[in-house]
Amino acid sequence: MLQISIIKKSDIQEARRFDAEFFKPEYLEIEKKLKKIKSEKFKNHLLEITGGATPLGANYHKQGVPFLRVQNIMYNYINDNDIVFISDKQESEIKRSRLKDGDVLLTITGVSYGKSAPVTNQHIGSNINQHSVRMKFKEELKPFYVSTFLNCKYGKKQSDKNIVGISRPALDYEAIKNFLIPILPQSFQLQIEKIVKSAYEKQTQSKQLYKEAEELLLRELDLLDYKPENILSYETTKKETDEAERFDAEYFQPKYEKIIKKIENYKNGWDYVRNIVDQKKGVEVGSETYRQDGMSFGRVSDFSINGVEKTGKKISEGLYQKLKKDYQPKRDDILFTKDGTIGLSYVVKEEFEVILSGAFLRLSLKDKYQLFEKECLSLIFNSIICKMQVEKLSGGAIIAHLKPSDFEKFKIPLIKPQIQKQIAKKIQESHKLRKESKDLLEEAKKKVEEEIERETEK
Repeated sequence: MLQISIIKKSDIQEARRFDAEFFKPEYLEIEKKLKKIKSEKFKNHLLEITGGATPLGANYHKQGVPFLRVQNIMYNYINDNDIVFISDKQESEIKRSRLKDGDVLLTITGVSYGKSAPVTNQHIGSNINQHSVRMKFKEELKPFYVSTFLNCKYGKKQSDKNIVGISRPALDYEAIKNFLIPILPQSFQLQIEKIVKSAYEKQTQSKQLYKEAEELLLRELDLLDYKPENILSYETTKKETDEAERFDAEYFQPKYEKIIKKIENYKNGWDYVRNIVDQKKGVEVGSETYRQDGMSFGRVSDFSINGVEKTGKKISEGLYQKLKKDYQPKRDDILFTKDGTIGLSYVVKEEFEVILSGAFLRLSLKDKYQLFEKECLSLIFNSIICKMQVEKLSGGAIIAHLKPSDFEKFKIPLIKPQIQKQIAKKIQESHKLRKESKDLLEEAKKKVEEEIERETEK
């Protein structure tokens, strides 16, 4: 569809942009509405804007200073899943981007640019990499309001408008400083803050219930306090190496054997994955099919133990319809990631319009195991029980792919039905609270949009 924008030469000179994309009608309409209610530029209220960095020769650790990457900064909250850590020494090299109370984060590069979240007490002292910036504003702009504004259409469209680069999209500091934001009444900003904080409370409750479900599972297997430990010297037999067809020492680490023994000795029995579920693999469509708008194409980077988040890649409606029958997840499917971050699992609660990449397996219970609680099985896949089997298979190295044929050999404890039901109930309630949290975040965003529109109509 042809779009035409009529602009002044002075506007082009001021923007120092000559590309038609910058002057799309939808962007001009957003700017017109914001100027109508006397919005002001960020730079008039910014106290600080600082980009992050990755320390030279950075090695991530299991403990230390939390180091937030783009995948941790979501729409109005910080995702603690998959957080990495850097040492105090490394963090001291980039202390200028150390997070402080009242900061607002904004992702500025890659397909996930334009996501914003406020920094809360939990993340004070953390740091960020070069793909995000931290901002601090004067008192008249509350952090929760700013982040909510940046995530709503009036903020996100400004990110879209100012992005530069094709292969690696990026926002520069000057563009961000010139974002327009309405200085709405403090009472309204505090109302938005209250809604977002309510969403955080539900997130906390959701995490607690999930943790309780994990503890139930591990306690049942006598693994609650198990801490994997590398042993420097140990023995194995020729028979074991021949059966495994492996000769690398790491494969026979006692820590793996302890997990396997706990499964094999479980009083209610165990079975192989291949006997419990049928599996179907996702599909690769090729990067040449990606487009800016269209239907969602789900990759591992869009996925967590809480399901598929907003997807960064899109495909055409036609391609989606062609693939939908075989590659769209169905209600009650168990999803499992076999590539990238291996072993993430989630039970689909409702059908949604997304095509899954080849990094996913869609699992369904075989007839013999129809009564196995899916939420419990998914938790087993997410737990140390399967993570250690992945690690054993990898020989201690980081593997990018798990062969479905290897996954089929994983050993799964057949948790007692009454424990399965307790676990499933906690996880279902956990997901329910998480959905309520997301709904509240969406409500906050909509309220900001509605208030702006209400003001423009005066």
